[in-house]
Amino acid sequence: MRLRQPLILIATLAALLAGVAPGSASEPAPSKDLVTSDLLQTIRDWASTPVVRLTLSELNDRQAGFDQPAIDALDRQWLTERKADDQPLITAVLSSPLSGYLLRIQAGSAGLYTELFVMTAKGLNAGQSSVTSDYWQADEAKFQKTFDVAADAVFVDEPEFHEETATWRCQVNMTLTDAAGARIGALTAEVNLTELERRAAARKGS
Repeated sequence: MRLRQPLILIATLAALLAGVAPGSASEPAPSKDLVTSDLLQTIRDWASTPVVRLTLSELNDRQAGFDQPAIDALDRQWLTERKADDQPLITAVLSSPLSGYLLRIQAGSAGLYTELFVMTAKGLNAGQSSVTSDYWQADEAKFQKTFDVAADAVFVDEPEFHEETATWRCQVNMTLTDAAGARIGALTAEVNLTELERRAAARKGS
């Protein structure tokens, strides 16, 4: 179930084919301003499809009665399964139609998205393109600065250098809503800023 390594190889190959020179952590990070309103709208568009909203609606109904001890127990189970051969909880999430959809979005982005995951109203993983470090996200800024704030909240985290691919990345986080505009969950899209900067430069040069 370890999807991350093949995805890293795909992202690295895409960067090389695109002509992106290897970066260095000592170099200045690309600006978060590269995450434009157009990119945010693109993310909103593919995050507002039926597979996202229907999955969240179903899981939110199922999780409505979860208290904190139940959530903590599931988070511990996820952490345990990451080190085990038997992974029923992880497998259930990764094999969902939503996870398949997110994986296709990531693969079709040609190296722009390096990780995608969607959270329920309880902050639990609903779907993801690769295995996250934990199952519960509501104790982190990605959820607290989006779902906990407003239906249209967006939080772009600080860039981080990814050693394995020598690229800069940042997490774009936003609240997800249903067709009526009610909050139903949150999304994290890890964006390859190095690739985003290359695309911006290519547009200017064309």
